Amino acid sequence: MTNKLYLIFFIYSVFGYSQNEIDLLNNKGEKICRKQNKEVFCKAFDYYKNKNFDSCYVFSRKALTFSKSQEEKDIINYINGVSAIKKKLFKQGLQSILSISKEGGFIALKESKLGMIYLNMKDYDKSIKHYLNWEKINSKTKKSLKKNAYHNIGLSYVHKKEYSKAKEYFSKELSLIEQKDTAAVIRTKMDLANVYYNQYLDDEAIPLFEEAYELAKLYSDVELKQITSENMAYVEKNRKKYKESVSHYIETIKWKDSIWNRDKIWELTEKDKQLAVAQKQQEIALQEEQLKRQAVVQKSLVIGASGLLVFLGFLGYFYRELKSKNKFITQQKEELNVANKTKDYLFSVVSHDLRSPINTIKRQHEKLKRQLKNKEYDAVSETTNNAIALTESTSHLLNNVLHWSLEQNNQLSFKAEEYPLKPLVEQAVYNFEEIAEAKNIALTTMLEATILVKADKESLKIVLRNLLDNALKYTGENGEIAIKTYNDSEEFSVIEIKDTGFGISEEKLVKIKGLEDLSIDKINRSEGVGLGMLLCQTLIKKNNGKLLIDSELEVGTTIRILLPNASA
Repeated sequence: MTNKLYLIFFIYSVFGYSQNEIDLLNNKGEKICRKQNKEVFCKAFDYYKNKNFDSCYVFSRKALTFSKSQEEKDIINYINGVSAIKKKLFKQGLQSILSISKEGGFIALKESKLGMIYLNMKDYDKSIKHYLNWEKINSKTKKSLKKNAYHNIGLSYVHKKEYSKAKEYFSKELSLIEQKDTAAVIRTKMDLANVYYNQYLDDEAIPLFEEAYELAKLYSDVELKQITSENMAYVEKNRKKYKESVSHYIETIKWKDSIWNRDKIWELTEKDKQLAVAQKQQEIALQEEQLKRQAVVQKSLVIGASGLLVFLGFLGYFYRELKSKNKFITQQKEELNVANKTKDYLFSVVSHDLRSPINTIKRQHEKLKRQLKNKEYDAVSETTNNAIALTESTSHLLNNVLHWSLEQNNQLSFKAEEYPLKPLVEQAVYNFEEIAEAKNIALTTMLEATILVKADKESLKIVLRNLLDNALKYTGENGEIAIKTYNDSEEFSVIEIKDTGFGISEEKLVKIKGLEDLSIDKINRSEGVGLGMLLCQTLIKKNNGKLLIDSELEVGTTIRILLPNASA
C-alpha cells in the first residue's frame, strides 16, 4: 500500500431549511412593511429578497438599532446572518443567528444555519449537533433538504476522521439522490470514494473514483470534470501508473484554464485536430500493414498454387478484400476532411468575428482614457456601457463557438425529456429583461401553462438565448418584442418570438432558411451565414423540431420554434 495523498473533497456548504418557516418569515416581513412601513427594515428585507447581500448586510445591522419587537429582531437577525454567510463573515453571522429567539417560530432555520456556520468555521462537533437537531425538527421534510443535511454531516465526520460515520451519511445522501441528478451523483460518489481511500480501502474507493470520472466526462459541468480527473491523477500515481497519472494531470490542467479564452479555444481545437489526424494516420498505417501482409500471403499462394483455378480463386478473394479496405480508407479520409473543415470554420469565426469587437473595445478604452484625461465625466458612463455591451456580445459569440464545437464532436450533453414549456421560456425571458429595459423595448409574454413538450432542456436554452439576443440586438428603442406559446397541432407546440425590429431582407432570409440542410463542408462565410443561426437550426433539428422565420424590412421578424408534444 502506498502513502495516501489528500484527495479533493467537494466542500459545499449546502443549505437545509424548512420551507414552512421560510414562508412564515417572508409573510411576517411583508406584513411589517405593508402595515407599519418601517423604511430601514423594509429596505433591508427587499435587499434580502433580491439577493443583494452586501446592501442587506449593511441595512439589516442599521435596522437592528430601530427594531423594538422581538419578531422584527428575529427577522433582522436572520437576514443579517444569511448576508454575513454569503459574504463569508462567519463569526458575524454566528452572532446574528444565535440572537434569534426560540419563540419566534424559526428554530429549524436557526439550527440549519448554525450547522452550516460551524462547518465553515471547522467546529465539526457543533456542526453535527445542530444538523441532527434540525433533522429531529424536520422529520417529514423533503428528500432534497435531508440529502443536503446528510452531505454536511458526512463532511463533518470526514474532517473528524470518523470514516464509518461519514460513510453512513454519504450513503444516506446517495440513496436520496434522483438518478437524473448527475451532478449530485458524481459529488456523492467522490465523497464516498474519499472516505474509503482515507481508510486504505482501495478496492472500494477506486471503482467509485472511476465511476465519478466517467460520469463527469459525459456531463457539462467543467468543475466536475477538473476535480474527477485530478482525483484520478492522484489515484493512478499511488498505484504507480505514472503514464495514466500524467495523462489525468494534463486533463486537469486543461479544465483549469479558461475555456472562454480565444487562445485556449485555438489550442484545444488544434490538439483535437492533431489527435484526430494521428488516430487516422495510425489506422491507415495499420491498414497498409495489413495490405502488405495480404500481398505476401497472396504471393505465397501464387507460388504454392497447384493449379490455375486455385490460383484465380485466391486472387479474386484478395482482390475483393483489397477493394473493401481501399473503400474504408477513402471513407476515413472523407471524415478527416470534414473534421479539418470544422476546425477551419471555427478558426474563421474566431479570427473574423472577434477582430471587429476587439478593435472596437480597444477604441472604446482609448476614448475612455481621453475622456478621463479631459475630465469629460458625463460621457464616461455612456462609453463604459458601450464597452460592456461589446464585451457581452463577444462572450455570446464565444459561447456559440464552444457549443458548436461540442455539438460537432458529439460531446454536447443531450437528453430529450418531457417537461412544461412555460417555466423554461420564463427563465430565458427573465435573463433579458434588464437589457430590454435599458433599450426601452417592451418585452411581453403570453404563455400557456398546460403545454408539455419532449426535448433536451439545455439545447433549447441555447436556442432561446440566441434568438432573444438577436431580437433585442436588431430592435430599436421603443420597439416591442412579444413571446408566446401555444399548441399548433396534436403533434407540435410553438414558441413564437415576434419583434418590431429592422427586419431581414429576402436575399438573407433565403440563406437563413437554407441552413436547415446545410453541412459544415458547404458553409461559405462570405455569404453572411452566422454561427448563431446555424447552431439554432442544428439544435432544433436534433430535437425533432422545426425553425420557421418570416420577416419584412422595416416591419419586423417573427420566429416560430415547433417542438414535439410530450404525448406525440
